[in-house]
Amino acid sequence: MTHEEVLDISAGIRDIAVSAGRTVSTAESCTSGRISALLTSVSGSSEYYQGGMTAYQNSLKIQFLGVSASDIDRYDVVSRQVAEQMVRGACRLFHTDYAIASTGYAEGGTPSIPSGTIWIAWGTPSDVRSLCLTGDCGRENNTANAAETALMEFLSYLRSVI
Repeated sequence: MTHEEVLDISAGIRDIAVSAGRTVSTAESCTSGRISALLTSVSGSSEYYQGGMTAYQNSLKIQFLGVSASDIDRYDVVSRQVAEQMVRGACRLFHTDYAIASTGYAEGGTPSIPSGTIWIAWGTPSDVRSLCLTGDCGRENNTANAAETALMEFLSYLRSVI
């Protein structure tokens, strides 16, 4: 995806959120703040974007985002369950209507969850959607693809609910 295409997606999110009077936050792990950076790369993002948290460590996901430690143990930190809890936690932490989250193995991975497996999630506390990305294209490409895909999915979601 080109830089201009990503900017168009970010601008689309901004336009919908601002016109509807809605707020957005982020909770990121493997994307390291890339989603936040893309959202705020367009003018006017401060009208709807409240903030974000990059929580690499499980202890931060648990403490600040309310992710269940038992779910991390049961499903792994790279799971649908954790990504969706991160959305709910970000909405609560930042007092927002919507949130976007990511958790994954940009490199490394485990025998059962290989490198390039990234869960993204978006929505409201009562309506969370998620998607698992797979395929290892290297750390930089994995995280860029996850951030861009999260924005595309979130824009599509906003168009369907607002």
